[in-house]
Amino acid sequence: MAEFKEVPADAPVAQKVTNWFENRFPTAFAGYRVHMSEYYAPKNFNFWYFFGSLAMLVLVIQIVTGIFLVMHYKPDAALAFASVEYIMRDVPGGWIIRYMHSTGASAFFVVVYLHMWRGMIYGSYRKPRELVWIFGCAIFLTLMAEAFMGYLLPWGQMSYWGAQVIVNLFAAIPFVGPDLALLIRGDYVVSDATLNRFFSFHVIAVPLVLLGLVVAHLFALHDVGSNNPDGVEIKAKKDASGKPLDGIPFHPYYTVHDIMGVSVFLIAFTAIVFFAPEFGGYFLEFNNFIPADPLKTPAHIAPVWYFTPFYSMLRAITSEMMYVLIACVIAGAALGVLKARIGGLFKMAILGGALVVAALMLAIDAKFWGVVVMGGAVIILFFLPWLDYSPVKSIRYRPNWHKYVYGLFIINFLILGYLGVQPPSPIGERVSQVGTLFYFGFFLLMPWWSRLGEFKPVPDRVNFAAH
Repeated sequence: MAEFKEVPADAPVAQKVTNWFENRFPTAFAGYRVHMSEYYAPKNFNFWYFFGSLAMLVLVIQIVTGIFLVMHYKPDAALAFASVEYIMRDVPGGWIIRYMHSTGASAFFVVVYLHMWRGMIYGSYRKPRELVWIFGCAIFLTLMAEAFMGYLLPWGQMSYWGAQVIVNLFAAIPFVGPDLALLIRGDYVVSDATLNRFFSFHVIAVPLVLLGLVVAHLFALHDVGSNNPDGVEIKAKKDASGKPLDGIPFHPYYTVHDIMGVSVFLIAFTAIVFFAPEFGGYFLEFNNFIPADPLKTPAHIAPVWYFTPFYSMLRAITSEMMYVLIACVIAGAALGVLKARIGGLFKMAILGGALVVAALMLAIDAKFWGVVVMGGAVIILFFLPWLDYSPVKSIRYRPNWHKYVYGLFIINFLILGYLGVQPPSPIGERVSQVGTLFYFGFFLLMPWWSRLGEFKPVPDRVNFAAH
């Protein structure tokens, strides 16, 4: 048992109360010191570092508003849509809670996408932060599952038919696909059983996983320390007391610093909630204000905007595109054989494997490979720490043309997202196919192109100018 700390008899009441709690709950105060007041973060953070704290804020908004929505929502196919209308029209303050939750879903993906983009341009996935990045990608994947399941709950036309399309994709998996789709739906069509399953996962199971991953992400980050725009390890330079020379305590400096980011975010967030909660049909589709009708299919079914880049990649995989992918597989295997320093037997195995994959790609329906590409577009992010061979972390010290490559990547991603909400067209299909090839080429060719060019010298200490 630890010794109790004593305070002077004339100490302020606040200090006495704090001391009383610290003596009885020292773990909480130790955690506060480790993760806040004595956690040293680089002093050169810029605005890109707002989005981690904003993601935490949106998570809290989603949990709190979700709790109030569950109080009035009915997870029943016959009552779900009416219960949402009841929340909007009859529950005091229900409309703002619902709009905060629906806007929060899109806001979550906005800040998470920007947070991941910051990690990419500053090399925050590089050693020793590989596990931090992996936990972050797992959060992103879990968030997609959470959003997809929540998307069904309003039981509107787009909720129903969007879920029907996405769940049916699993049926394209050879051998186990039909049974897997049946397991997910709980019925032969999207029905009351599906709604109940998705409600249970959306409200209980997936949030628990999400919270666990967020805690793991933060603990892993604070164990190895935060990256910074220069990609310099601040722990390498310490003063006599062991504190990083280029570090400052997270609290109070960055807690106060983040208040500005939170203020700007809340201004934009509340403006959307009060004046444009549907955001032109991107945050809340107009078809979702129509009750689900299994007998009437909407003219154009598309997922919410944050899924559309991956949906574009799914639609890009046609029978014609399969020949291009087969050519890419064979070319990749041939390049690997030429470049790899391995024995002839292993080279033959690589070529043989490529031919087997090519044969499977011809034998199995393109719809299945579309699902593989859509899933692979997310899974490939997990391997980014081992694909980047650049000798420096930050984009600041890479060759200038690297910035154009990253810029093209984000433009390509936005174009894929735009095409995903548009009805299918021959031109859109061709553009999405080129965009899909560029997306995967960016990552798969990274071991080659990330080493090219003239790199700038990285400073010993961070560049920082007080402002």
